[in-house]
Amino acid sequence: MKMYHELPCIKYEDGAYASILHPVVDEVPVSVIVNGRTAATMMTSPTMLKELAVGFLLTEGLIRSTAEIEALAERETSVEVITKNPQKLLFSKKSVLSGCGGTTSFLDTRRLPKVSSDLVVAPEMIVASVKDLLNSPLHRLTGGVHGVGLVRADGEVVSFVEDIGRHNALDRVIGYAALNGVETVGCFVVCTGRISSEMARKCLRGKI
Repeated sequence: MKMYHELPCIKYEDGAYASILHPVVDEVPVSVIVNGRTAATMMTSPTMLKELAVGFLLTEGLIRSTAEIEALAERETSVEVITKNPQKLLFSKKSVLSGCGGTTSFLDTRRLPKVSSDLVVAPEMIVASVKDLLNSPLHRLTGGVHGVGLVRADGEVVSFVEDIGRHNALDRVIGYAALNGVETVGCFVVCTGRISSEMARKCLRGKI
């Protein structure tokens, strides 16, 4: 799916201005609706919406696994989720901005899980994986997209996702792993953006 549109802009180069078309990454509002209620509205790239919704629900602690999902439907601007125990989820609506992942969370940070893993990753593998992220055609074309890769210790890329926001991209790779039965404890994540506390928290929730 094409994730950008060419928009008119003014380019300055070598002392001269010129009218050109430049590729700009798309950003649209997408709502995650759980049991008929809006859990969040995200500003995000319009791709892999099911994976985004599932990853968000997992990393926010609204569900513990995909086994709690009764039904999942992707619409043009929303994802609708029905859980097996609708009465369990009580939350207020949240907006998530692509730039920073929002300022609030449903999580109680005092009750974050711990990850038990004997995974060892060679430094060279980390460096090579990050270089692969930066070599993305969409990144080179637009210069305005984040990439997140879920990678096994041997270098195999389980999932690579690009989004205008790094938090959304991380939710997508976690959602992809959950929907496809990938054991995340044996994986590590590389990201083009800074590793904020929110990103680390999402990895904890995703068992990475």
